[in-house]
Amino acid sequence: MPRPIAVLTGDVIQSRKIPDSRRLFDVLDTILAQLAERYDGKGERYRGDGFQLAITQPERGLTAAIMLRAALIQHSDDAQRWDARVAIAIGRSQWSDQQPVSEANDDPFIRSGQTLDEMNAHLGLSLPAGQDNDCLVLLTRFADEMIDDWSPHSAETVLLTLQHNESQQAMAKRIGISQPGVHKRLRRARWPLLSDYLAFMEQRLTLAPVTKDGEP
Repeated sequence: MPRPIAVLTGDVIQSRKIPDSRRLFDVLDTILAQLAERYDGKGERYRGDGFQLAITQPERGLTAAIMLRAALIQHSDDAQRWDARVAIAIGRSQWSDQQPVSEANDDPFIRSGQTLDEMNAHLGLSLPAGQDNDCLVLLTRFADEMIDDWSPHSAETVLLTLQHNESQQAMAKRIGISQPGVHKRLRRARWPLLSDYLAFMEQRLTLAPVTKDGEP
């Protein structure tokens, strides 16, 4: 029976210009594994800088994409910013986490790849046919613009905020800076606005469960 999933397909931007490719791939492999465990899915890296992640919590698809980008930005080289293009497709699939994502070829996987091929931004969203997505796509473009301005420090703080439900004081102790320093980093990352965006998108991207006859 098809179940709701989110499929993230992406590639690292200008990866051939990154001299320490081994460190890049280690960072990418680590965040893919963390997201797969956190959101009940499976991720794979392929052709070096390409990747795909399928998670069974589709409402978390955009959060996962932002966490992935934040991890790359955080670990950027001094001479070059690391980032990725990520296309998120939400839908229903027969895919099981016992199956490699590279072998899946139903609707969300196809749309995710097509969206990546067609987009000229760093973050793209595709919803099932018949679902009005113009507003959500527009909001995602605004979020994309915010992420493009992140420094490695802001990216690190946003990633830790998404990973851990803790106070700014606890976050400051974790990072090794002052609480006002954490607040400043989050303000520069436009975290209050981004947090509201993610909460809104989580609500909108929650798909109704499928009944035995295949209807929501």
